[in-house]
Amino acid sequence: MKDWLTAREIAAEQLPDMPRDVSGIWRMAQREGWDERTSQARARAGRGGATEYHLSLLPTLAQVAYQQKHIVIQLPVKPAKPAPDTSLTARAQKERDARLAIVAAFEKFSRGMQLGYATRVQVFTDKFNAGSLNIDPWVLEIIPSLSKRTLARWQSQKRDGRANSLGHDPAQARKGTGILDTANGGAVSAFMLALITHQPHLSGHHVRTMCRSEFGDTLKVVSKGVEATIPMPPVRTFQHALKGLKEKHKVELLKLTNPDRYRSHMAPAGVGMLRHITEPNQLWQIDASPVDALCTDGRHAVYACIDIATRRAVWLLSRTPRASAVALLIRKAILEWGVPDVVKTDNGSDFVARDTQRLFASLGIEAETSDAYSPEQKGHVERVIKTFQHDMASLLPGFVGHSVADRKAIESRKSFAQRLGEDDASVFGVSLTGPQLQKHVDDWANLVYQHKPHAGLKNVTPFAAALASAKPVRTVEERALDLLLMPIAGGNDGQRIVGKLGIRIDGYHYMTPTILPGTAVFVRQDPNDAGRAYAFAQDGAEFLGDAICPELSGIHPETIVRAAKEMRGELIDERTRELKADVKKIAKGAPLIERALEVARRDAPNIIALPKREQAHSTPQISAAIEALGERLNPSQPLDPAAAAAHRRLIDDMRAEDEQRLFAGTDAMMRRRQAEIEAARTAHLPKDFNVVALPETPKERYRRAVAFRKLLDTNTLPAADAVWLGGYEQSAEFRSHQAMHEDFGDAYLS
Repeated sequence: MKDWLTAREIAAEQLPDMPRDVSGIWRMAQREGWDERTSQARARAGRGGATEYHLSLLPTLAQVAYQQKHIVIQLPVKPAKPAPDTSLTARAQKERDARLAIVAAFEKFSRGMQLGYATRVQVFTDKFNAGSLNIDPWVLEIIPSLSKRTLARWQSQKRDGRANSLGHDPAQARKGTGILDTANGGAVSAFMLALITHQPHLSGHHVRTMCRSEFGDTLKVVSKGVEATIPMPPVRTFQHALKGLKEKHKVELLKLTNPDRYRSHMAPAGVGMLRHITEPNQLWQIDASPVDALCTDGRHAVYACIDIATRRAVWLLSRTPRASAVALLIRKAILEWGVPDVVKTDNGSDFVARDTQRLFASLGIEAETSDAYSPEQKGHVERVIKTFQHDMASLLPGFVGHSVADRKAIESRKSFAQRLGEDDASVFGVSLTGPQLQKHVDDWANLVYQHKPHAGLKNVTPFAAALASAKPVRTVEERALDLLLMPIAGGNDGQRIVGKLGIRIDGYHYMTPTILPGTAVFVRQDPNDAGRAYAFAQDGAEFLGDAICPELSGIHPETIVRAAKEMRGELIDERTRELKADVKKIAKGAPLIERALEVARRDAPNIIALPKREQAHSTPQISAAIEALGERLNPSQPLDPAAAAAHRRLIDDMRAEDEQRLFAGTDAMMRRRQAEIEAARTAHLPKDFNVVALPETPKERYRRAVAFRKLLDTNTLPAADAVWLGGYEQSAEFRSHQAMHEDFGDAYLS
């Protein structure tokens, strides 16, 4: 419907309260001053220069008649790709759209009309109910009549942003209230859901039979609060209920019946999980898949390596999946791109093999594996393999399709009679060998793939992304890389112990003249020379020497043995030259026993053992032995009176000497302490510091007390010392030392 009309167009409408010809419209416009209302009159665009008048300048009756004639109540134009609305059912969306179309038509009807709101609503609803408006049939089918209050409510809901509340689906109100949904307290519905989960292909007839087996021929339902028993519903009811269950629980059913499809189509998946990988060689992902094409030498597996930051890819074909193919793929990628920081793989035996992990460790590459059965964790390489299969493999002779259905379709290009007796090479037109296919793959990667804009790089090509990086490339010498790829000895762990005959590998002895016997080594074999091997330290971080097998190298064994002896002799002489000089120096020095005793004297504690209390031990045998020895054991005889008197005088003299020595020792001790006081005063203490006495030890006090006791017995002890002695003899210190003195004798005082 047009809102701006020329005088000729207004006259052609033949509206009430309006002139019927063009000149009459012009006179009416001049009389009412339409041209002076600049907001409601304008020059027509294009040729002619006629004036257009807005619909609001016409009389009210003319406006109503014009809108009644031209306004159309229909669904508004939707965008080309509307966003799916899952909040409402299809029936509810249709009712919402019908109500919104009526509201939009009323708003257009009211625009510019010189009437009050209530009057406009009254006129519009009357025209709608009378069927005089141009209404789409589907709108009338849903909304056959319209009231003023209903129209106002719809306007309010649209204005408040609650347009979805205009949709209503009567079936939703009854949803979940069917007989099979509520029968037996919901047990029937749960049993049916379990049945189709266990066997998704069961029909309604089968499900009804299983329900009769489980619940009998009747069901219990509750209607308006009253429990009733009804016969088992017909098959059609079960079919309808099964359709609802499958629609309501489609996600759960897919998860339980087809986990792989659920993971591919409905499981949560992250987007942009590796956007933090921004530099080349920061992270690689590798994987393998059978090529969707045959070669003359069989079907090959393609190994793919993709650099996440640049999306560059390297491809390698292998007849069978194995660890050596992974090593060759890594070698090829390193020579082209440099050494990566991290390589992520799955848990395939060729990726987690010991050789592969050893190669990663030798090159300083961190190996990372995804969880089992989780291909989404390395989705980039999975996607690039799909790109290879659909872009490259489809063009190859011998293409067999991407699935069983594709293969069957390709085979069907010939009839069964034509295919009978033909091999796969004839059926699929196989003509390429493995090396030829590898050449085509490399050319495709260099000429097509790396120069194709990539959506993950914001439409930048992998070649341009790699070229834009300024990160230094870590390179490896090609010969060193080849050595790290050599097979290890024995095909297991490569660990060997050097013996007298060298290293034993597969029943042959490899001589190692530069490695001493007993050395543990890690051995790699030269694939181009069966008689040569390379020995490294156990961790592979140090090269120890070559190992030569006379039998396999083509050299006379005697020649190799003679050369090995000479080299071993030179090695031993070099290593023992300084050792021999040290041995001579030790031989010329003091004997080893004297050196050991001298060290023992330094280590011996400065302690003198106290004498132990003695007690004579005797047995009848000991007494008999003493009696048999007689005088030889105890030659002493009873002394005569003169000899006894001389003996007593000798004992008295010895006691007097002991007392004199004791007194002399005490005096010497006191003089020595006085000398120590003087030495301390002159050597360590200030001049104005006066030292009276050094601390006296408990044992020294006991010695002084014994000396004073001797003097007291002779009445020569001064009174002050006697007083001190009397007090000291009452102390616990004196009693303890006295007990020790009694036990060990005068030796205790020394």
